Amino acid sequence: MKIILLKDYKNLGKAGEMVDAKDGYARNYLLPRNIAIEATPENVENWKEEQKKLEEEERIAFEGAQELKEKLESITLNLSAKGGETGKLFGSITNAEISKELLKEEKLSIDRKKIELKEPIKTAGLHEVPVRVYPEVLATLKVNIETK
Repeated sequence: MKIILLKDYKNLGKAGEMVDAKDGYARNYLLPRNIAIEATPENVENWKEEQKKLEEEERIAFEGAQELKEKLESITLNLSAKGGETGKLFGSITNAEISKELLKEEKLSIDRKKIELKEPIKTAGLHEVPVRVYPEVLATLKVNIETK
């Protein structure tokens, strides 16, 4: 029996997918618990319209992410921290500090979790920091760190 999942369900699929399930399992378990609906012609038409809307929203979000990537790659963020004469910092620059500085200087709100530093920056100079702006879009932000 063809069904359309309303919720993510382990071993069957994610919400919004049309999948095959055994008749008894669908009728006795999935349909009564509102996990899925039967794929009748009317429901399939509604599902197709919903899929078109989701694809359009996905395309718009992806284009927005591309624009944000271009903007981030054109920025060189300047930070200052206490450090020694050799260029080593007494502390370190973390993704949270980079996020705060982006908001303060460039008025860009980027979640610190999207700034993918493998480890905090501990030296002065120009560093390239990867920023995940969308699942498939990775921007490179230039961060220039100067010692005080």
